Amino acid sequence: MKKKYDNEFLINESISYPQIRLINSTGEQIGIYSSNEALNLALQEGLDLVLISDKSQPPVCKIIDYGKYKFSQEKKAKEAKKKQHNTILKEVKMRYKIEEHDYKVRINQALRFLQAGDKVKATIILKGREIQHTNLAIELLKKMAIDLKDNSTIQQTPTKDGRNITMILNPNKKL
Repeated sequence: MKKKYDNEFLINESISYPQIRLINSTGEQIGIYSSNEALNLALQEGLDLVLISDKSQPPVCKIIDYGKYKFSQEKKAKEAKKKQHNTILKEVKMRYKIEEHDYKVRINQALRFLQAGDKVKATIILKGREIQHTNLAIELLKKMAIDLKDNSTIQQTPTKDGRNITMILNPNKKL
């Protein structure tokens, strides 16, 4: 009774250690056996012999239904992937001569991004002769950092990047 599976785990005949520690289908440790004896016990139960850990001495094998085991492992991996959040860098652009209402809109936008767990890159665009007023743009970014200090920390202080001045904010860790 030879079953074919992919090579994700060593199973049945592919396990070739002289001695293995065996766990039965109910989860009880039943002792140390040779690979052939353990395989015979698994086949008598109509199940598979699966290598669980080859790091221990002797390696640990378990008698289980490999198809069900693989399905449960895939299901756990999918659940873990669903729960993880990839941090994305979102950008908020503005000019240094921004009106108060527009500034508040940008602050609310940045706040929404930070609360979603994303980083925020605040960019001030300088056009033409505005390049002479970089100090005003840096002051505006510092004001923005102060306004968002409850929800963020500064990852990168305001820096000049060509005709843009940028600052990156990290969301605060949720406790």
